[in-house]
Amino acid sequence: MSIWVRFKRLVKSIFGGAISALEDPKLILEQNIRELNDQVPKMNENIATVKANVMMLQKEVKKYEKELADVTSKIKAGIQAGRDDIAERYAMRMESVQESLASTKDQLKYASAAYDKALQVKKAFMREKERKIAEAKEALRAHERAQWQAKVADTLESFEVAGIDQTHDEMLTRLQEQTARNEARMEMALDSVDTEALKIEEDAQKIRASELVKQFKLEMGMGDTSGASKEEPQLDLSDPESETSGKTIGRERTQ
Repeated sequence: MSIWVRFKRLVKSIFGGAISALEDPKLILEQNIRELNDQVPKMNENIATVKANVMMLQKEVKKYEKELADVTSKIKAGIQAGRDDIAERYAMRMESVQESLASTKDQLKYASAAYDKALQVKKAFMREKERKIAEAKEALRAHERAQWQAKVADTLESFEVAGIDQTHDEMLTRLQEQTARNEARMEMALDSVDTEALKIEEDAQKIRASELVKQFKLEMGMGDTSGASKEEPQLDLSDPESETSGKTIGRERTQ
């Protein structure tokens, strides 16, 4: 292997790798789509040129056919008139027109074939263009989805990297511990209170209030509680002062 060939391979390897590193597949695909779409107007222009040539040749064929018919009629008219000199002159002209007509028909045949071929090429190109554009668009959509998924993955990874997961779980644990401590304190506070004694004291106050009301009813002459006292014993919850005041009230009433 010559030094020049080795040098060219070295240059290609250096610049080829650099270009590959700089290439963005997304941008290149978008550029390919633009270039494919730009090819359509150029192809239409070329096909229009071929079509114009076909139409021009068709007009020339018609012109030569008309001229040939005109020359033929003049030759016949010259022969009928006995003017062979005129017929001979137009006969030479007819031979030239026939050659031009034959040549033009050949050109028209090739031009028509070229036009048909151009239409077939355009049809194949359009089909291939649509396929490539559809593939490119699907690849671009997949690339966008992959980018979004990469962002989500980066976000999820950042949870652990930045300690979000750890602090999140730690804060939840702290709140749960605080809640448990407060609930425990409430239970302990309730256990320290003698609820049964409070209940008994509350019932005793109700009984005492009821006895006071009955006593006032007796003093006011609104009822007799002797029968009720015989039926069920009543607790005497009144203090000595209240009994003394009751007796005083009875003596005053007796007097």
